[in-house]
Amino acid sequence: MRKLNHYAVRTPEQLPALIKGFRKQAGLTQGQLAERLGITQQTLSALERNADRVSVDRLLQLLGILGVEMVLQPRGHPSGPADGTVGDAGW
Repeated sequence: MRKLNHYAVRTPEQLPALIKGFRKQAGLTQGQLAERLGITQQTLSALERNADRVSVDRLLQLLGILGVEMVLQPRGHPSGPADGTVGDAGW
């Protein structure tokens, strides 16, 4: 499985695929992740399809469980990955 690297997130529409990818990379099913978040599998499934309504608290909790950190930096910051793999997953 391809390991996910650094991604610049510029629109909410980009979050579902990233969340799903990081969940799969972590080896978790929707049910397992939902249980850890204290939500139903159906709610997590909806979040993975449409993440634009997820609260910041829930997003940070979700990322923490997946072992992913959110880094904020000015656009065009030169400290991106050396291999140029900044995904176009916008916020």
